[in-house]
Amino acid sequence: MNSASSNLTNNATAASGAVSPTAGTPATSVPAVASTPVTVTAASNTSASAVPAVTASPTFSPLYQQIKALITQSLQSGEWKPGELIPSEVELAGRFKVSQGTVRKAIDELAAENLVMRRQGKGTFVSTHHEARAHFRFLRLVPDEGVPHYPESKFIEVKRVRAPADVARLMDLKSGDAVIFIKRVQYFDGVPTIVEELWLPGLIFKGLTAERLVEYKGPMYGLFETEFGTRMIRASEQIRAVCADAGAAQLLNIDLGTPLLSSERVSFTYGDKPVELRRGLYLTSRHHYQNELS
Repeated sequence: MNSASSNLTNNATAASGAVSPTAGTPATSVPAVASTPVTVTAASNTSASAVPAVTASPTFSPLYQQIKALITQSLQSGEWKPGELIPSEVELAGRFKVSQGTVRKAIDELAAENLVMRRQGKGTFVSTHHEARAHFRFLRLVPDEGVPHYPESKFIEVKRVRAPADVARLMDLKSGDAVIFIKRVQYFDGVPTIVEELWLPGLIFKGLTAERLVEYKGPMYGLFETEFGTRMIRASEQIRAVCADAGAAQLLNIDLGTPLLSSERVSFTYGDKPVELRRGLYLTSRHHYQNELS
């Protein structure tokens, strides 16, 4: 097993300053058509001149995909805020001059991607991290027994630092760019279960303080959405088994070498822009990692 210290940066080095640790109408034009390059590999016994030239052919996206892209542009621009009702399918069909069925198919995909949410008899709403069901989209650790619930947090560090090279690479930043570094322990029913380190772009999350994190009682992604206009759309995650090092053992109140689940997750907002790097160590003696595949 790997050491947990290889997945968590203990001191968030190169700190350039600490945050107090106390405690629109979218365009209606159709998106440009993209072309798909074709790669040709010649056989070892064939000369390059003998290989016929292959030209890239244009790829046309279905109409409903174009409508989906236009609706997504409106979501990204903030024309419809999280939690708000969006126009009906009939209204959107008139706006984009397409059939209602085309709009419905576009919204079906947006709903499947959790960008919007249908409510029977009420309409379609912009998804928000404040919804109860949204709390567990990115929290995959659930109890072996009992009902899943959100943990309590104790913040260990909150400070502004310069992005280490590995963090900058994963978040599409320049090495040394300002980031907000957060380290916390999460408790389920009073038992320390998760140690997490987070890096957030300093430019987007300027003004995020330890005091604000402590006083905010909802899910952290709800705070990011409400106060910083940043909504997590999807995430890419890697998980592996590790052994608890001295730091993790102390914070989780476990023996040195206890098996832990280590995760590294990059979360993205609209436009596939990375806006959070999160590295966590999970104690799974009473919990398990749950994922639904479809």
